[in-house]
Amino acid sequence: MFFTCFLVCNCGKQETQQENEAVMLFKVGCYPHAVCWQGKYYYTMQPDDASNIVIYSSDNLEDIASGEQRMVWHVDSMKHIWSPELHRVNSKWYLYFEADDGNTDNHQLYVLENTSDNPIKGEFKMKDVIKTNEEWNFGLHPTSIIVQGKQYLLWSGWEHRRTEMETQYIYIARMLNPWTLDTERVRLSEPSLEWERQWINPNGDRSAYPIFVNENPEAFITPDNRYVCVCYSASGVWTVYHVLGMLYARADADLLNPQSWTKSQEPLFTSDDINKLYGASNISLVPTPEGKLEHLLYEAYHFENGEWLRSIFLKPMAWDNEGLPSFGKP
Repeated sequence: MFFTCFLVCNCGKQETQQENEAVMLFKVGCYPHAVCWQGKYYYTMQPDDASNIVIYSSDNLEDIASGEQRMVWHVDSMKHIWSPELHRVNSKWYLYFEADDGNTDNHQLYVLENTSDNPIKGEFKMKDVIKTNEEWNFGLHPTSIIVQGKQYLLWSGWEHRRTEMETQYIYIARMLNPWTLDTERVRLSEPSLEWERQWINPNGDRSAYPIFVNENPEAFITPDNRYVCVCYSASGVWTVYHVLGMLYARADADLLNPQSWTKSQEPLFTSDDINKLYGASNISLVPTPEGKLEHLLYEAYHFENGEWLRSIFLKPMAWDNEGLPSFGKP
């Protein structure tokens, strides 16, 4: 198993023991996302078999795994239902997700709509497929954010249909409504830095051909309302080099202009030998009922009872002197 060498590669560090503030929410899970609405937390993640969408609900985020839950979407013809996210827009609930017909080259972005005030209640109905570009329709990991009254969609995708190579970029577009893009897609980030282009493990395990990855964007506005941040995952999730990257722009800037964005030149939230959590990424910043961004959800690998598990964790969120996120260690 390729993670065996991950410990070997990092065992040279000499650090003092620090308290691990992380709380495990789900022993097995990936792509966590949560929102808070009217005092309750609503949580989604990618199911183990990627065949449905379940919403969890609880008054306390730490107890979300044992809270109320309901399967809100399952269609036999849909395969690879990945990375669902729940968003409240214009007094309705929208579930953004990705799926295909069994062929991942046909992967598309979808959105469901629920008019109920409580997303656990009512019915989610298919609203539309989101057309990402004119040439063809492909996308991964959709997320949405409203900045100064305008809604934007961000996602990961290919520039063209893949052949012998595959490169995933981060795209953004302004939305006409929660299911329709109003502008052409704009590329915000490409895997150009060395730590974004790792696809071969130290022991030689690799994908069938080169895959360079920027994926799973997660957008949020900083507490001082100065910046829009987009965190994303870089390098292959199948490698020990999977890490978190970040873009940020001023909230009053033209978010469709790539020049408005600054890209962190080093990865964030990197692996920690003390806490033994590796490949931490795919984050979700969750507000409190008062609207403060104090919770950080993320996934990470850890070794337990002779196997590597991909689990969901929760830890407190912090901010630096510039008002930007300070993730610390997993």
